[in-house]
Amino acid sequence: MDLYEHQARELFEEHGIVVPKAEVTDAPKGAREIARRLGGRVVVKAQVKTGGRGKAGGVKIAADPAAAELTARQILGMDIKGHTVHKVMVVAPVDIEQEYYVSYVLDRASGRFLAIASAEGGMDIEQVAATRPEAVARIPIDPAEGVTSARAAEIAEAAQLPPQTVDVLIRLWEVLVREDALLVEVNPLVRTAQGQILALDAKVTLDDNARFRQTRWGESLAALDDEGDALEATAAEKGLNYVKLDGEVGIIGNGAGLVMSTLDVVAGCGARPANFLDIGGGASAQVMADGLGVILADPAVRSVFVNVFGGITACDAVADGIVQALQTVRLTKPLVVRLDGNNAVQGRTILETHRHPLVEQATSMDGAARRAADLANAH
Repeated sequence: MDLYEHQARELFEEHGIVVPKAEVTDAPKGAREIARRLGGRVVVKAQVKTGGRGKAGGVKIAADPAAAELTARQILGMDIKGHTVHKVMVVAPVDIEQEYYVSYVLDRASGRFLAIASAEGGMDIEQVAATRPEAVARIPIDPAEGVTSARAAEIAEAAQLPPQTVDVLIRLWEVLVREDALLVEVNPLVRTAQGQILALDAKVTLDDNARFRQTRWGESLAALDDEGDALEATAAEKGLNYVKLDGEVGIIGNGAGLVMSTLDVVAGCGARPANFLDIGGGASAQVMADGLGVILADPAVRSVFVNVFGGITACDAVADGIVQALQTVRLTKPLVVRLDGNNAVQGRTILETHRHPLVEQATSMDGAARRAADLANAH
């Protein structure tokens, strides 16, 4: 589960990482009052669970409280990569002298965590990594060893970070371990003109599998997700594995491998996945219906691709679920269905019998992906 920036920075503060003063509001007048308390000039930042906020116009400087109110009015309600802005964070400005990038991320291929750091942080870190990979240090971290002072110093030296960042690297590792996170990232981590090291941004992805031992966020998703990534909350309540992305094709599949492959195939056909949902093995018609309802509720979705290879999950159950969903959900977007494997013939027959003008069937994964991409791009 991704956290909003303001939630992630709360974790940072709890672990001793220094962040600028800030408050969150869902109202323009609230932004004015916060700016007044913070001294007038502030930065107004959209709170959405996606990157690229700055380039999308979701992060702006306001010269005074009145400008903060106007800026918040402009940002609230914006759509940033399919995410609607419901809240803004109003932050005290910082006199930046140097920007850095630091993160720890789970490297599933090696079964270890990876420290990624660079002395060239900021909005263009992806371009730096692509054009000058030598400017980004990547150091494997053994989970059993963790990030000791010596290891943190090694990371800082490899990335050419100043010695003052060693303490932040240690504390950031503590956030990852103690909060059961899969990713912790600061971009930018900055050195001020006064020599202070501050985390100007915060990104944390928690491990859903560890929710049972993280009672403060494990027992109540709604408490952390208050402004509501409602679809994620709804999916979680129904026991569905739903992930929001920033494209236009909704994807449902059974099994992580097939779902990941489907994302790649859709991308290869010139469209971007808007979200995806794994109904897993042995999914019932009700699970299929619930999943389709969640996918269709995303306003960014322009077409839906249901890609199921029947094994434990029988294709006729999937088809029954689609029919059941169409009885309760008003379908306004085209749906492309590819059924193969266990009871595929029966599943296709069910869909053919309950013919719907917006539901199409395809016999191959590539053909279905191409059709879903074409339909999304045509709307």
